[in-house]
Amino acid sequence: MITLYYWPTPNGHKITIFLEEAGVPYRIFPVNIGEGEQFRPEFLAISPNNRMPAIVDDAPEDGGAPLSVFESGAILVYLAEKTRKFLPEDTRGRIRVLEWLFWQVGGLGPMAGQNHHFGRYAPQKIPYAIDRYVKETNRLYGVLDRQLAREPFLAGEYSIADMAAYPWIAPHEEQGQNLKDFPNVERWFEAIAARPAVRRAYAAGAHWQRERSGFTDEERRILFGQTAASVAPKG
Repeated sequence: MITLYYWPTPNGHKITIFLEEAGVPYRIFPVNIGEGEQFRPEFLAISPNNRMPAIVDDAPEDGGAPLSVFESGAILVYLAEKTRKFLPEDTRGRIRVLEWLFWQVGGLGPMAGQNHHFGRYAPQKIPYAIDRYVKETNRLYGVLDRQLAREPFLAGEYSIADMAAYPWIAPHEEQGQNLKDFPNVERWFEAIAARPAVRRAYAAGAHWQRERSGFTDEERRILFGQTAASVAPKG
């Protein structure tokens, strides 16, 4: 059994997609990031970066004590290796998947995240910042579109790279992007959205999902006011 520490964000959706696709039994432990639950000592013990998702595997392959993993990319690789699904075992196939996985965690996710922040959540609208991240997101969509002109999925066959990228493309309208401008991305996006496991993955988080145009002042303080001192363990 996998315990998934989760909130319905793009990074959280990555892991429920994998677990549903691979048919891995799991239970969700919600971490309400707007209320600061990511700073609780018991969560920091498994996710020292105070970010979700994280997992605890009650039955790791080495037969030892339960094993915790944090960072969404590392979790996807761990689960793929554990189940031997969605990550090729041959050297060339594996490296192609890892290239695109790292492209997502190092590029698409951070840039789209800044796009979301300055476009939707920042208390002051800063035109330069909004323009900067909308354009960089657009550039990354172009990279994705060119790759998908050559392959049906990011690394050929459906893999953890696609599971990582899809949740960051799902809010494309909020990012100021039109999928009609990227026909290969649109084809890929629709194919993944239609997968039953992906639908189940999003349904798993629906209980905690709420529509919002912004955050309360307290949520904003918790989410966007963090410093080393403010998140340091007390006592």
